Amino acid sequence: MPSGSAIRGSRVGAGPARPTERCEPAPRRPVSYWCANGHTVEILLAAEAEPPVTWDCPHCGQPAGQDVQNPPGRQRAEPYKSHLAYVKERRSEADAEAILAEALAELRQRRGRR
Repeated sequence: MPSGSAIRGSRVGAGPARPTERCEPAPRRPVSYWCANGHTVEILLAAEAEPPVTWDCPHCGQPAGQDVQNPPGRQRAEPYKSHLAYVKERRSEADAEAILAEALAELRQRRGRR
């Protein structure tokens, strides 16, 4: 009994059966990076590509550099800021009081109070 597939053993989106026979991969070279926690990261880049100065360590998320003796320092962790903290950075207390008074006056006017 035939199945619904025209080509047996294949699926939609399948690549070539033997990609190594049909194409040759671009020349690559390994580049090593080290983070401050002592992790080693080795990535493969195209032979002619300029390697980036830093690379994020997949183990700890810290920046990693190419100098094993002198890896980049840890990133300074920014504390979480709420919306209110950002507003307080932009506005003074006097500005906040004026905006609040204006908003309350508008609200009272809409409700019919004075």
